[in-house]
Amino acid sequence: MAKTKGESSTTAKIKELTGVKPIKITDAELKKVQDTVNGINRTQLEIGSMEIRKHEMMHSIAGLRDELTVLQGKFEKEYGTYDINIQDGTINYPENGEVNKED
Repeated sequence: MAKTKGESSTTAKIKELTGVKPIKITDAELKKVQDTVNGINRTQLEIGSMEIRKHEMMHSIAGLRDELTVLQGKFEKEYGTYDINIQDGTINYPENGEVNKED
């Protein structure tokens, strides 16, 4: 015999009153939980990818800083200063005008 909607809710109420507990969540609840967990996992994966990219960029900055230090040393040796205008290449000599350039 097929159950009607009324019988289904009556059965649920009887189970509730007699202490019978459900053994599974509904399919809709399961889907919502799965979607939420999948969203968390995707976001964590994306954060991991961003952290890897950040790490690579930090290494790049360190390398570029090392390269700048080498250039500054070269300019100091050649021009007596490494104070260079990076817009037009003008050398900004010290106030006293003395240059430690060896000719």
